[in-house]
Amino acid sequence: MLDQGLKSQLKTYLENLRHPVALVASLDASAKSAELKALLADIAEASDKIILREDGTDARVPSFTVGAEGSEPRVTFAGLPMGHEFTSLVLALLQAGGHPPRVEADVIDQVKALDADFTFETYFSLTCQNCPDVVQALNLMSVLNPRIRHTAIDGGLFQDEVEARKIMAVPTVLLNGQPFDQGRMSLEQILGKLDTGAAARDAAKIGAKGVFDVLVVGGGPAGAAAAVYAARKGIVTGLAAERFGGQVLDTMDIENFISVPYTEGPKFVSGLQQHVGDYAVDVMNLQKAAKLIPARAAGDLNEIVLENGAVLRAKTLILAPGARWRQMGVPGEEQYRNSGVAYCPHCDGPLFKGKRVAVIGGGNSGVEAAIDLAGIVAHVTLIEYDSQLRADAVLQRKLASLGNVTIITSALTTEVLGDGAKVNGLVYRDRATEALHTVELEGIFVQIGLVPNTEWLEGAMALSPRGEIEVDGHGATSVPGVFAAGDATTTPFKQIVIAAGDGAKAALSAFDYLIRLPTEATEAVAA
Repeated sequence: MLDQGLKSQLKTYLENLRHPVALVASLDASAKSAELKALLADIAEASDKIILREDGTDARVPSFTVGAEGSEPRVTFAGLPMGHEFTSLVLALLQAGGHPPRVEADVIDQVKALDADFTFETYFSLTCQNCPDVVQALNLMSVLNPRIRHTAIDGGLFQDEVEARKIMAVPTVLLNGQPFDQGRMSLEQILGKLDTGAAARDAAKIGAKGVFDVLVVGGGPAGAAAAVYAARKGIVTGLAAERFGGQVLDTMDIENFISVPYTEGPKFVSGLQQHVGDYAVDVMNLQKAAKLIPARAAGDLNEIVLENGAVLRAKTLILAPGARWRQMGVPGEEQYRNSGVAYCPHCDGPLFKGKRVAVIGGGNSGVEAAIDLAGIVAHVTLIEYDSQLRADAVLQRKLASLGNVTIITSALTTEVLGDGAKVNGLVYRDRATEALHTVELEGIFVQIGLVPNTEWLEGAMALSPRGEIEVDGHGATSVPGVFAAGDATTTPFKQIVIAAGDGAKAALSAFDYLIRLPTEATEAVAA
């Protein structure tokens, strides 16, 4: 099942096991069970501390449990955890075998202190880059706390179950049989939903922090670059982010970051975190900015009010809040969000195997999504507002070669249709004839660009008609001492490499601003 290179790596990892781990499989005569049996045999062969049994009685077949030998297992994988989830399997083995996780001690204590019975089920797909974070967090919680159990379920393999439970997006998490949440979540985010006092404790801790020379708001490529460049100047640097990594976490393939021929979003973000972590940057993750209170005069402090009520103070600010997927804004879209309306074809595509879907948008993202989906679904209808597709020619040629794709141009989607529970069609208007047409389908993937996350800045500084932060050639905004970088600004071309350069430029500009402040003003602020 595993190639020789992967077996060798696995053997090295499993040398970290401190005590035996039991794998208990529930199998039948199916081909998938045979694949799982081969995978588990390869794992057992890699370490004498792995004990494999095939006497499992789980109703989901194929599946297997992971647990310390002699203890009741609390981690289950239903399906074959390959692709993005192979790492989740390896971590589950290590953690069940006593290898300490790379998690802050206070977070571990918080998990152990949860005083209730929690049974989690997570539906994932093997192509979903957002799912491993959720699976790994819940697996670790199950290892640490005997009152927590987690089953990770491959939605592409258990299609009947997905249909019955109306799962139409991954990752989808159920808690004690009821919906808990959807989308990427970190361990800290999950704990925040379970531990109701966590937000107040966070706010008190953050509010007690001192004054930053530079405070970066945003943790994407722009924010990370700004933090590194500022910290290298030896000044007091903080970084507050709603989600470290931002939109890049939802990016599958990155092939145009110079010197890196290919990588994937989560791996790229891991590199950003490691690089920022090499410097004296006070990183405050999972902290959403709610309001900017600019300094009244040069040398005064700027304030960022967070959603939890805490206030951060800084001599200079670098705003890099990034952007989010643009929505169509038509009737039915919000009602059927995650019930047929999706925004990540890599994540949710496998749930629509053999079904009919539409892709909205004819740029690179839309055409790439249509190409990917065409290999999974029965039929793809691509709908583009313009009179022609806007994607690169090579992508258009590939799309045109696919037999199960229909391309409709000069079309405006006007409504998402559904049966009350899930999507069953859409309506579009032909812009040439004004005629309305209905397309019957089961899924809609929206790929029409990005919207800057700047609503919280309205009234505090100059924004463009599109809501972008207006910046000059130095990254300076209309507010003295406040700089901005990345996709949320008026800088043209929303690219990772451009955002990173913007962040570095903004940090250098902020430092230049600081050293030119009058000495008496700087001393007054420090006091």
